[in-house]
Amino acid sequence: MHIVIVGCGRVGSTLAKEFAQLGHTVAIIDRKADAFSRLGDYFPGEKIVGIGFDRDVLTQAGIERADAVAAVTNGDNSNIMIARVARENYGIRRVVARIYDPKRSEIYERLGVATVATVKWTAERIMRRIIADRPAVEW
Repeated sequence: MHIVIVGCGRVGSTLAKEFAQLGHTVAIIDRKADAFSRLGDYFPGEKIVGIGFDRDVLTQAGIERADAVAAVTNGDNSNIMIARVARENYGIRRVVARIYDPKRSEIYERLGVATVATVKWTAERIMRRIIADRPAVEW
C-alpha cells in the first residue's frame, strides 16, 4: 500500500516508521522540516515540507496512487480538511482524521469521515482502568 501521512509529530512519525517497517511506501508531510528528525536517519519514505491540504503538496506525496491517508496534525480543522479532500477529491476510501474535540468527531463520523477522538478515547480508557466494571465504548 502507499500511505500518505500528514503531520510528523509523535503519532505521525510513529505511523510512518511502522508502515515503512511493514513494507508499505510512505509519504509524510509536515509544515516544518525539522519535524522529520523524529523519523531517524534511515527512514525510507518521502518527506515533504508543506501544507497538508495543498493539492500540489498532496500530488508530490503521491495522493493519486495512495491507498490510505492519515491526517494527524495538531489541528482539528486542518485534519478534517485533509480528510475531506482525500475522500471527496481523490476518492480514497481509507482516510482517518485525528480530532481533539469530541463534539466535532461525532459530526464528522456522521459525514462519513473516520476519526480518532484522542481526548474521548483516552478518557474512556482511563475510566475503564479505574472503574473496571464500567461498560466499554465501541470504537
